[in-house]
Formats: sequence, structure tokens, C-alpha cells
Amino acid sequence: MTTEIALQINGMTKNFGGLKAIDGVNLTIPKGDRRLLLGPNGAGKTTLFNLITGDLQPTSGSVQLFGRDITGLPSHHCAPLGLARTYQIITLFPKNTLAENVILSLLGISPLRWSPISRIKGRKEFEERARAALKQVGLEAKADRPLGETSYGEKRRLEIALALAQNPSLLLLDEPLAGLSRQERLDVQALIEAIPRDITLILIEHDMDVALALADSITVMYHGRVICEGDRAQVVADPRVKEIYLAS
Repeated sequence: MTTEIALQINGMTKNFGGLKAIDGVNLTIPKGDRRLLLGPNGAGKTTLFNLITGDLQPTSGSVQLFGRDITGLPSHHCAPLGLARTYQIITLFPKNTLAENVILSLLGISPLRWSPISRIKGRKEFEERARAALKQVGLEAKADRPLGETSYGEKRRLEIALALAQNPSLLLLDEPLAGLSRQERLDVQALIEAIPRDITLILIEHDMDVALALADSITVMYHGRVICEGDRAQVVADPRVKEIYLAS
């Protein structure tokens, strides 16, 4: 039985002037995998996410999403193909309610975004999908609350709701636990664990205990290169990982 490949990256390179931020990365993510992207600051993890989603153009190499070449495709074209992500720095609409934030994310993948006469507010299908996404992350009761009246942890959960509302096949989470309290981390961890297995997940995270518990497999990056891949036991035992990341 052949395993379907969700994401295939071949020979990915990204140069910023004389700096090689991504250096010949090859990566294969099977459908349904829970993949942890691990490495110290500056390893190239977020840059790789930006190349996958089209936020950056590669110097060389290719990206395939479920067999379709999306190399250099702008991010607003990738979302309708089933690719969604969250960002390391929260990017939300502070003057809108939680539900309105989700509706705006849905508009980004809808043909209605090009309509100059269609009113979005009050459209039942958008409202229903937004509230379903908020329910999925435990925020349904706060759907009509302005974003400014929510906690930092709730904003993190809202970002995941925005991504899930788009019905992704591949979801990239860039440090979803960053800046959270212990209880908030536990809440978001449970949320991530509950994401259906038909969504392939790639996670960047620095909380080692939580991240390793969430992952099926791990890719370790250093100076823009992949230096190690495997399950938890294989990666923790790798001497290169011990030297550059675990410091043991």
C-alpha cells in the first residue's frame, strides 16, 4: 500500500544576499503525519514555512502539496488548495469580534472577496462556519466579544480557529504555545491533539516536552539544513542534536 504524500520539498534553497538561510532542504511529509520541526533560533524553520506558503520566493527547489506543484505560488492562492498556517507573531484584526475575525479569514478563500456589491456580514454560511471553528477551539461562547477583550491565550486559540475554518489538508503551526502560561499551554496542547487526523500537521515549537509529546516524527534543522530525522527516541539519541540543541 502506497502512502500518500502531503508535502514534498526537493532541493529547497533561499539566499538573502550572501546569507544562505535555507540550504538544500529535502522533506517528505506523509498524509496524516504529526511532524515537529525542531532547531535553535536561526535554524531556518520559519523561513521554510514562508517558502512553503508562498510568503517568500525560493532561490531554487520545489514544493509539492499532495502532488501539485505550488512552488512560489502566492499565499492567497495556496489557501484554497488546502494549505493553512498560523504565525509566530499574532496577526489578527483587533477592532473586530472573534467571529468577525474568522469570517474575514473565510472571505480570503471565497470568490465573494472579489464582489464589490455583496455584503458579507449576516451571510448565514459564513456565520455558521465561523462559530463551528470557534467551538472547535473552545471559544464559541465568546464569538461576539471584541478581540481587545480577550486574553493572549485566547488570541492564540483564535489563530488556530482561523486556520481550521478554511478546512485545510495541511496545517502549519508556528510556535502556537509561545508566550502562554502553563495552563494556557495545556489548553492549546489539548486543542492540537484533538485536530482530526485527516489534517496533516507540521509544528514549530520550542517547548521540548510538549512538542515531542505531540509529534509522530521529528525533523531537526541547523543553519538552514536538515541534520536529523526520525521518531523521538532516534532524535534524542542523535549526537548532533545533543550537541547543538539539547546541550547534553
